[in-house]
Amino acid sequence: MDRQEFEGIYQAYFQDVYRYILKLSGSPDIAGEIASDAFLKAMDGISKFRSDCELRVWLCQIAKNCYYSHLRAQRKTVPLEDADGQSGGLSPEEFLDERESSSRAYAALHRLPEPYKEVFLLRALGELSFRQIGNLFGKTENWACVTYHRARAKVKAEMEESE
Repeated sequence: MDRQEFEGIYQAYFQDVYRYILKLSGSPDIAGEIASDAFLKAMDGISKFRSDCELRVWLCQIAKNCYYSHLRAQRKTVPLEDADGQSGGLSPEEFLDERESSSRAYAALHRLPEPYKEVFLLRALGELSFRQIGNLFGKTENWACVTYHRARAKVKAEMEESE
C-alpha cells in the first residue's frame, strides 16, 4: 500500500479512532496522541490486516492496545485535586464516593472473562454496532448482542454485591 492510499485511510477513519479513544480516556490530548500512535502502528502492520475484518474495527483494536500500553506506562499516583482534571464542583465526600463507585465498576469490568470484557468495551466505549463486534470475533450479530448483555449483567451484579 502506498502513502497516498494510507493517507486516504487516515482521513476516512481518524475521527472514529479518536472518538473511541476519547471515550476510553476522557482526555482530548490523550485521544489525539493515542490515535496518531495507532495509525503509525497500523501503517507498519497494514500487511497483516485481514480483509474479513472491518478496517475501522481493526484500527480501533490497535488504538485500544496503544491506550492500554499508555496506561501501563503512566501508572502513578495523582493528587486528589488533579484526578480526572478536577472534582467537578463536588464536595470532597461526594467526589470520593463517585470515584469509589467508578473504581468498583472498573474493577468489576476488568475481572470479566474474555470475550465479555472485550465485547463490553467495544460496545459501551467504542460505540461499535453488534454487527461490527460480531465481525471482529468472526461471530454473528446476535452472539455479540447476547455477549454484551451478559457482560453488562455480570458487571451490574458485581457492583451490587460490593455495595
